[in-house]
Amino acid sequence: QVRLVESGGALVQAGGSLRLSCVASGIVWANTPMAWYRQAPGKQRELVASYDRGGYTNYVDSVKGRFTMSRDNAKNTVYLQMNSLKSEDTAVYHCNRFNNNWRGLSYWGQGTQVTVSS
Repeated sequence: QVRLVESGGALVQAGGSLRLSCVASGIVWANTPMAWYRQAPGKQRELVASYDRGGYTNYVDSVKGRFTMSRDNAKNTVYLQMNSLKSEDTAVYHCNRFNNNWRGLSYWGQGTQVTVSS
């Protein structure tokens, strides 16, 4: 049974930084691409950063150069380092598996709230 626990969200001023963490269980960790997603109020969930099977990371244009995704395979954990935060980064952030049908994933953790004040 998959379980994802996100943490690290907070209220931060624009220009500040946060580091999100996500601990996963119930996943064959070494072979599973992972990603960070976010959902802002009134908007659809969007893909923010992904870690593919080749070990490469990809980012949505709006966060390139500011966010960095990493993973610690020994801890079944993925991280999202967020720098130079903007008000438009305000959202609930989730981690989950990454594939072409990620919108159809049935399980999502509780997420972690990031609020950026301008």
